[in-house]
Amino acid sequence: MKKTAIVSCYFIHNYGSMLQAYATQKLLDKLHIENETINVSGFLGEFRKAQYSYILKSGINSDIFRDRLGKAKNVIVKKFLKNDYTRNIKQRDIKFDDFAESRIRKSQVYVSLEDLANKCSDNYGAVLIGSDQLWLPANIAANYYTLNFVPDGMNSVAYATSFGVSTLPSDATEMARRFLPHIKHISVREKAGQKLVENLTGRKVPVVCDPTLLFTGEEWMDIQQEAPIVVEPYIFCYFIGDTCLHRGFVKRLKKETGLKVVALTHVDHYMKCDEGYADYTPYDIGPSEFLNLIRNASYVCTDSFHSTVFSILYKKEFFEFKRYTQNTKQSTNSRLDTLFDLVDIHDRMLNGDEDIQKCLDMKIDYEKVHRNLALVREESYRYLRAALADSCETDL
Repeated sequence: MKKTAIVSCYFIHNYGSMLQAYATQKLLDKLHIENETINVSGFLGEFRKAQYSYILKSGINSDIFRDRLGKAKNVIVKKFLKNDYTRNIKQRDIKFDDFAESRIRKSQVYVSLEDLANKCSDNYGAVLIGSDQLWLPANIAANYYTLNFVPDGMNSVAYATSFGVSTLPSDATEMARRFLPHIKHISVREKAGQKLVENLTGRKVPVVCDPTLLFTGEEWMDIQQEAPIVVEPYIFCYFIGDTCLHRGFVKRLKKETGLKVVALTHVDHYMKCDEGYADYTPYDIGPSEFLNLIRNASYVCTDSFHSTVFSILYKKEFFEFKRYTQNTKQSTNSRLDTLFDLVDIHDRMLNGDEDIQKCLDMKIDYEKVHRNLALVREESYRYLRAALADSCETDL
């Protein structure tokens, strides 16, 4: 039997992106399905050129654009400037590269998307696109995560794939109308994505959990050390957004609890508000160390989806902050809304100006949360087994 190809964003220097890519591989391994992740190195330039071309054409009034612009600026800064910041970020980049190299089983190099399309049926029996925000408008425009390279007749599966936004712009809408019908089995990570697929194609598809949630905290010990990286009790902070109010909440939490603050700073680009609020700001932290820092924290403060996922897996008291304005078309908050609905967690989305003691009094009933999570896992596994076997209809 031929291998199943995994399409993921394993090459992005982001903790969630790499961990969900690893989780997708780990998932197929658990199901005893031979697999490899498509190596994008041969056509990464082609892919990124299409992404940035779309972003520049789409205008500057979106959260996504500002995120991408910050990342682009960061690449330039790291390439041409030599200072403490660039040296620190280089430590983190090395950790990401090491993780991708040692943990992700990659395919041969395909020199272009056309090369991949020409060899796809010879090399693979099925193609699975994984989770994360792979169907963001700029990614759709880049035409890799659309699976348009998969030949007719081959099984294609989308597992927990996300649009990242609740509304697509008109050009991305037209592209989605063309590529979605060609994917045989579709599941999505968010209810907003479920609604988008139905509106675009008429198909009612299931909502399943992010692949990182398919494993228990104990099962994630295979890639991390047992001993804590930081020995004393601490508050762990991981902010991707640049809202100073969120760091202000952490300072007040520190004062109330007397705990030290451990923070991963300047995640996508340099942010002034990251300066001065944490006691420790380690940079030699890859995906494995990231899990260790969450697992051993007393509290977690974050605006990150996957920080929240692992906080739930490790039964942490966490505080989630709104990275985006809730009612903007480009808001990606829907993934957190769906996650909290799936496991029945409420009142964890904060602005940053809340009363600290009231927040500390909001305890999470993890016995109930993990009962709900076990049911969601069961449904997610059922979908994936059926989709990969290609033995029955998986739409609702």
